[in-house]
Amino acid sequence: MQLVFASNNQNKIKEVQLLLPESIKVLSLEDIGCFEDIPETADTIEGNAILKADYVTQKFGYNCFADDTGLEVAALNGEPGVYSARYAGEQKDANDNMDKLLENLKGKSNRSAQFKTVIALNLNDTQILFTGIIEGKIITEKIGTNGFGYDPIFVADGYDKTFAELPIDEKSQISHRGLAVKQLVAFLK
Repeated sequence: MQLVFASNNQNKIKEVQLLLPESIKVLSLEDIGCFEDIPETADTIEGNAILKADYVTQKFGYNCFADDTGLEVAALNGEPGVYSARYAGEQKDANDNMDKLLENLKGKSNRSAQFKTVIALNLNDTQILFTGIIEGKIITEKIGTNGFGYDPIFVADGYDKTFAELPIDEKSQISHRGLAVKQLVAFLK
C-alpha cells in the first residue's frame, strides 16, 4: 500500500517510516509533485491536520495522512499550541521558538507540558483522526542534538533525558507522533 504523508519534513518522514510496516510505502509531498506550502489556518491542531490531508486528497487525488503537532504548556495556558511552529514568528525557527518559550517560562515553577499530535487519515473517501499525547516538562536549557523542534527542552514523564538526547528509534516509540502513528498502523492492519 502507498500512502502520501502530507509533509516535506524529512525528520518527521523518517520518524514515521520507522513505525510503519514495510508493506506501507510512504510518499512525501515532493514525491507527488506538491511543492506549495499547504495553508495551516485552522485554530486547532485537529483542524490543521484535516486541512492538510484534505488539500492533498482534493488536489492530487491520493489516499493520504497528515499530522499537526503542538506543544501545550500548562503555565502558559496551553501556548504555544497550534502556533508551535511559528511561536516566535513566521520564519519558523526552532531555536527562536525555544528561546521565546524559555523566556516566557522564566520565574514559573509549573513547567509541565504535553506534546499533542493529531493525524488525519483520508482513505477511500473516509476520514479518521488519531491522537497521541505525551506528558512531560520543559527544562531550563537546551540539551541534545537529535530530533527537531522543541525536543532539546522537553523531557517526557518517566525519563531523565530530553527528546533530543534519545536515539530516534527510542523517541519514536514513546513520542506523541509515535503514539498517533501506532493507532494509524493498528487501523490500517
